[in-house]
Amino acid sequence: MKNFTIVGGGLVGALQSVFLAQRGFRVDLFERRPDIRNADIYQGRSINLAVSNRAWKALRKVGAEETIREIAIPMYKRTMHDIHGNLTFQPYGKEGEAIYSVSRGELNRTLLQIADKYEQTTMHFDARCANIDLENKTAYFKNDITGEEMSHVYEHLIGTDGAFSAVRHRLMFNERFDYSQDYIDHGYKELHIEANEDGSHKMDPNTLHIWPREDFMLIALPNIDGSFTCTLFLGWEGKVSFQSLKTERDILGFFQYYFPDVIPHLPDFMEQFLNHPTSALQTIRCYPWHYKDSVVLMGDAAHAVVPFYGQGMNAGFEDCFVFDQMLDEHLNKFENFFEAFGKSRKPNADSVAELALRNFIEMRDLTADPDFLLQKKIEGWFYQKHPDKWVPLYSMVTFSDFSYEYALQKGDYQNAIMAQVMKMPNLAEKWNSMEVEEKILHLLSHS
Repeated sequence: MKNFTIVGGGLVGALQSVFLAQRGFRVDLFERRPDIRNADIYQGRSINLAVSNRAWKALRKVGAEETIREIAIPMYKRTMHDIHGNLTFQPYGKEGEAIYSVSRGELNRTLLQIADKYEQTTMHFDARCANIDLENKTAYFKNDITGEEMSHVYEHLIGTDGAFSAVRHRLMFNERFDYSQDYIDHGYKELHIEANEDGSHKMDPNTLHIWPREDFMLIALPNIDGSFTCTLFLGWEGKVSFQSLKTERDILGFFQYYFPDVIPHLPDFMEQFLNHPTSALQTIRCYPWHYKDSVVLMGDAAHAVVPFYGQGMNAGFEDCFVFDQMLDEHLNKFENFFEAFGKSRKPNADSVAELALRNFIEMRDLTADPDFLLQKKIEGWFYQKHPDKWVPLYSMVTFSDFSYEYALQKGDYQNAIMAQVMKMPNLAEKWNSMEVEEKILHLLSHS
């Protein structure tokens, strides 16, 4: 029976523990933080997560889907709030299709509870990975509260310890290890809208709320307790930026001008804005993800992305699913498994990173653009009529099993076609006409 050591007890590490334990493997899970099952999950930084097809597929395979659905809220559309409080809507997919809002802390806690049910799993908290001796297969951990140190000999080590991975940091000292870390010019600050006194939501809970303001935006995702987790994405510097909001007067004027309809729902926005941390957003790329047959990276440790497509956790859970799927083929030839896994996932990781960066522009700039909304409406209409010929990019990424790499390439191809369709005169009046349908069919057959 193989033994696996997992460094990082976050979402991907917890789920990967379940996958491995279900196969009967011995699992030691190390996490630098205290046990989140005993913590206040609403403290700290935690952009709410959007669970979609890829994550559900992985959760279904380990029998956890229904448990997670109990703590998730379906969001069937985007609701855009303009500067005057007027609303427009954009469905995410076909009727009935939704992404699901879930608290990162609640999800992490639940997955750890599931993992802990397996007797072959041992969890170690307050255990920061301090170093790894790759040649002697020994990992060293330290409790930063007590100062206690321990060593652990591993057979196979999986680094799921996030964007600032200690495991990846050790691999960076190996020859020919490629690594890049790119920050965008925007940071984020989290705010919290409390529930009504009766526990109900103050806004429609079955939608993702967006306040697009060209160069920045505010979003709000619902929680099962009636609250909303809001995230303000704003430039670090510039005329309207975190740097420019220096005084309470600045902050008050900012909210009154750009988000007037939020203020009644967020009466303590000033206190929250001043006291909540402002955090950075980054994309991490690296390769190779493995060292021999003994160490491999997964999730954000291998491919952290910005959160604007809601696919960071979904991509990490898909790592777990693919890892388990490929394991069937490699149990008897394990020495090449970690390398094969990295080669399989790397093109998809790079593609979802690109998709996430592009979607930031879409969410902050284009969701308020009538031409953009018209294009999406046309694509949705044509998809309903010809699902064998056209699947919108968002549906490919969010509601299908298409690889991220394929979705990116196919999305670019379809967008080039739509660029020609959008030049048609009087399109807003005839967007669902036979003329538009024949135009798209013609372009598909001649491109």
